[in-house]
Amino acid sequence: MINKEVSDSIEELTKSLRLPATRRHYTELAKDAISTNMDYKEYLFRLLQMEYDARNENAVKNRIRRAQFPLKKYLEDLEVDCLPEDAQRKLRMLKTLDFIETGQNLILAGNAGTGKSHIAIGLGIKACMEGYKVWYTSVPSLINLLKETRAQQSLRAFENRFLKYDLIIADELGYISFDKEGSELLFTHLSLRTGQKSTIVTTNLSFDRWDEIFQDPVLTAAMVDRLTHKSYIINMNGNSYRIKETQEWLKKENLV
Repeated sequence: MINKEVSDSIEELTKSLRLPATRRHYTELAKDAISTNMDYKEYLFRLLQMEYDARNENAVKNRIRRAQFPLKKYLEDLEVDCLPEDAQRKLRMLKTLDFIETGQNLILAGNAGTGKSHIAIGLGIKACMEGYKVWYTSVPSLINLLKETRAQQSLRAFENRFLKYDLIIADELGYISFDKEGSELLFTHLSLRTGQKSTIVTTNLSFDRWDEIFQDPVLTAAMVDRLTHKSYIINMNGNSYRIKETQEWLKKENLV
């Protein structure tokens, strides 16, 4: 039995050394060690393993929180058979996250409701779980943020942060057109990452229609060239995933 003085000292030391899992588990594990004749090395190993596992779990939670996903969508929740054929063929390869390691982009292009954002966020969460630094933003929000940082003369500091992410998810390109300033800022910042760090872009427009949002043929051609160079391009045209889910929900609720 650990006396109170020793117990209080352990409490203080684990607080000072920031070992919360050790503080939570050392008494219970000590009892288990006595009942099973566990030796000191085994006891210490198991206690350190608990601390290590707890820190890893907290690190994953923090990376997911800092990524700012609007919703938590997991790859395991995808109904793969309902995805467009090109996504079905390439999903297993994308799950390896090799494209992040090699700094390649991923473009998910197709009509609304086919699972583009779900795949993008699912890959982002998986990347967080495997230790990568991820940030999610919609393209309109990103442009507004870039304009604000330019106005506040803090654009360089933002650029430095922008380059440090292993993966950036730029969702919903094509739903809103941009003015000249917004288009140029987006082009500049996405270009900074080309060949160095990965970006996932989801869009409802085919490449030949991107000039509808950038409103500048030269800038549009340059953007397509930069983003698609050595990139994975997934054709997401197909039946609406969301409409299917809505129909199933209506049937379940006896509303149809």
